[in-house]
Amino acid sequence: MAGVRDSCPTFGTNLPWNSNTSGSLNNCMTPRRIVLLGSTGSIGRSTLDVVRRHPGRLEVIALAAHSNAELLAEQYQQFRPEYVCLVDSNRSRLLAERLKDKPVKVLSGEAEMVQLAALDSADLIVNAVVGAAGLRASLAAVKSGRHLALANKESLVTGGPLFGPLMKKNEGKILPIDSEHSAIWQALVCGKADEVRSIILTASGGPFRDYPLERFAEITPRQALAHPTWKMGPKITIDSATMVNKGLEIIEATTLFSLPTEKVKVVIHPQSIVHSMVEFIDSSIIAQLSKPDMRLPITYALFWPERVESDYGRLDLDTLSSLTFEKPDFNRFPSLELAYSVAKTGGTAPAVFNAANEVAVDAFLKGSVRFTGITDIIEDAVAKIAVVSNPKLDDILQADSEARKIAGERVGQSTCC
Repeated sequence: MAGVRDSCPTFGTNLPWNSNTSGSLNNCMTPRRIVLLGSTGSIGRSTLDVVRRHPGRLEVIALAAHSNAELLAEQYQQFRPEYVCLVDSNRSRLLAERLKDKPVKVLSGEAEMVQLAALDSADLIVNAVVGAAGLRASLAAVKSGRHLALANKESLVTGGPLFGPLMKKNEGKILPIDSEHSAIWQALVCGKADEVRSIILTASGGPFRDYPLERFAEITPRQALAHPTWKMGPKITIDSATMVNKGLEIIEATTLFSLPTEKVKVVIHPQSIVHSMVEFIDSSIIAQLSKPDMRLPITYALFWPERVESDYGRLDLDTLSSLTFEKPDFNRFPSLELAYSVAKTGGTAPAVFNAANEVAVDAFLKGSVRFTGITDIIEDAVAKIAVVSNPKLDDILQADSEARKIAGERVGQSTCC
């Protein structure tokens, strides 16, 4: 891979842990107006559960989803937003028919979803879209100066080089929703940026941490979807099983926290209680602990800089028997080592890594490639596509497209199963 990242972008005061509460969204007596993209997915449904449990504090003004017209119509009936949008234009006709007598604007297609990410009336955009499809919406939110609660890690993975300059020009902040990055965000409050020795991402190890390596080629989608600690959507669950998800988090962390790759470490923590840690230069390590429940980091982002009463993820320390940590096995999870290489290269390389993975995971779920073929497909695309070191959006989209083509061809050549 050609091209090496010299340094990570500096977002400065646009990082929430780098500012005082003067950057807060609005007065806590006024409902915070939220646009939720990806409302029918796992994170979207959890977000709406948090909204439901805090009446009068949060107001949903727009909901967007990919194709689940039935669930989106049900969500409208409960939350009564001003806008609803389905990216799938064919399915949006069904949604419009279901809501034809309701006082709501029904939108359709990716372009109109992206417009919702820049609504002037919004206080906070929650991006819970799955995959690289969320990039344009994240860019639109940042360009508009809206605060962005980000669960779509692929935005920063694929478009990382684009966000630094935008963040410097606008007042909006990125508030991470991923449990690991939320944990780091909370821990970073304890020190200054130049006092950070490293950040430590924890990983459960997924369902195959102790599975015989010689049997990896036999792993089925059903086995890979049985995550031991988290309940998530199918794509992210497979990513956790391959540890591609942790690789994506490494890449995201270098951008989000303006850190070089060598300061981002990974440890296996099977209990999924410590969600990540920050080591400071005095050798103190600050960690965030809770039971695995995505509603906790969602709540933290939705109400930042305030903490609110909740029982999400509450721990009973009297019954907590042990917390264990171990080094990741790169032979077992080769995608992790590849992700470190891609993170160091930067430019369009992460976009290639992500796009090839999306194609490979879809093929695995359909039974078209073996579990071990996922990393092979990613590595093939990364090796074949030249890196643009200082990309524009068109360069990133082109790299994404080329990676999907190469990965698709590799899937077509597979003799799996």
